[in-house]
Amino acid sequence: MTARKNVHNTHMTGQLRLLHGAVLDIVGMMNGPQRDEAMIRAAGIRLDRALFPLLVLIERFGPIGVVELADRVGRDHTTVSRQLAKLEGLDLIERRSGAADRRVREAVIRPTGKAMTDRIDEARERILSAGFAGWPQEDLDTLVRLLPKFAQAMRDSLPGESTDQRDDDQ
Repeated sequence: MTARKNVHNTHMTGQLRLLHGAVLDIVGMMNGPQRDEAMIRAAGIRLDRALFPLLVLIERFGPIGVVELADRVGRDHTTVSRQLAKLEGLDLIERRSGAADRRVREAVIRPTGKAMTDRIDEARERILSAGFAGWPQEDLDTLVRLLPKFAQAMRDSLPGESTDQRDDDQ
């Protein structure tokens, strides 16, 4: 019996390659120090660029442990722990014992940190609104509907990842 090339698989491979390329572009832009600096300027805040993604992630996903936070930003947990101490010293976050496991220290946003992330969100909305200005509303609605679904599919496909990390994505 001879193997036949499956046209659907070839098409899927091409689509996944394009999708992967787009994700790499997005990740590169999101992880770029220039983007963080631009967002800090646009928000009119004073914050060390290295602390910026940590503050945003704590606001979005907190309470959050140091190890999970370090994984999300791709840094060593000892480095993140030192950076959390800086955020705590600025009164932007607090660290406390975890609700589920008292041995785990979790970072939680404080009101001053929330006020800062609100300014960041306002700046992000201005910047992204300008970027999406030429998009038809239907395309934007489709992106907003499918991107969280894609993120969940990515989480589900990774070995050892929990499928319910972000139930609010749906």
